[in-house]
Amino acid sequence: MDAFLTDLQTGDPLALGIAAAAAVAVLLVLLMVLAIRRAGRSARVTEDLARHLSRLGQDVQQLGQGQTQLAGSLQTVSETASHAQMQVLQTMESRLAEVQRQMADRLADSQLKQARSMSDMQEKMGEVLNGQATKTASSLTQLQERLATIDKAQENITKLSGDVLSLQDILSNKQTRGAFGEIQLTDIVGKALPSDSYTLQATLSNGKRADCLIHLPNPPGPIAIDSKFPLEAYEALRRAETQEQATRAAQALRLAVRKHIRDIAERYIIEGETAEGAIMFLPSEAVYAELHANFPDTVREGFAARVWIVSPTTCMATLNTMRAILKDARMREQAGAIRKELSLLYTDVDRLGTRVENLDRHFGQASKDIAEIKISADKAGRRAKRLDNFDFEELAESAEPRVLELKDGH
Repeated sequence: MDAFLTDLQTGDPLALGIAAAAAVAVLLVLLMVLAIRRAGRSARVTEDLARHLSRLGQDVQQLGQGQTQLAGSLQTVSETASHAQMQVLQTMESRLAEVQRQMADRLADSQLKQARSMSDMQEKMGEVLNGQATKTASSLTQLQERLATIDKAQENITKLSGDVLSLQDILSNKQTRGAFGEIQLTDIVGKALPSDSYTLQATLSNGKRADCLIHLPNPPGPIAIDSKFPLEAYEALRRAETQEQATRAAQALRLAVRKHIRDIAERYIIEGETAEGAIMFLPSEAVYAELHANFPDTVREGFAARVWIVSPTTCMATLNTMRAILKDARMREQAGAIRKELSLLYTDVDRLGTRVENLDRHFGQASKDIAEIKISADKAGRRAKRLDNFDFEELAESAEPRVLELKDGH
């Protein structure tokens, strides 16, 4: 018994089956007992139940007939469905075959088009590659040319760097720096003015020598130009790193320019010999801009001393103005000669008019003579025609008798 319980706890199928059979047997016994107890009470009900069972049998028979008919109908429906399914399958197979054929045709066309496209693409790619190769070769050639240009420019830059170093060496020396300013001034003056309107390194009556003397007419008279280059003070101002250094450098530049202004005013402004002002030429645009931007008081001091500060650009403009003044002065100098020539021209024109009148009179007389000659020629022609026609009688009548006198000895 303990083993059977152990099998039930472990879930043995055989033990479970035996337990279930035992439970069913006990249930049947209970039902039989209950049926026997109720047999007496259900005798009355048995007849009604029999009738119901008979009726139920009839219904079951009818139901069986309906099932038979339903089975026949289901078989018919099954056959119809099978036939329809067969038709659908045949239709689907035919359509699938048609679709496969169309797909094969389209695939063949697509493959053909693709092959053509690939061929065209290969041709285009070949052309593009050839063009790219040509362009690449051209680009490489141009690149080589540009590299050669760059190499040449590099050589020029290297040379220019050496020239800049040489220029720095030149500007670091006062004498060479002065020569540099004089050369630049000479070049500007030579381009702006005729050669007979200025003198380089002109010596004045006080023994001072100006870099250039412009021969302007009075007024204002000859004006002197002197080149100055305060480079040390300007470079110190540029290199200043602190405010104190900048202040000292600015003061040094101001003093240097003031000294140059004073020297030019004392040396090159001579009453009765030169103009009432002079020009200080700065060969650097940077120094000129620095003065006008940050040292306006120094520039005004130059105006007060009648020393005009110019740079290469403003010097060219000033010289162009002087050239206009020189041109106007020369025209005034030649005004007398021009008036004399105009008087002679008037006399020539008047003489030409008189001669034209004489010629016209001669032409009139010649025309009159020609007309008379024409009349005489016409008369002679008519007389010759008459002689040709032997019309002597008319000729004798029309002609006046002339008596020829014979002189002695003839």
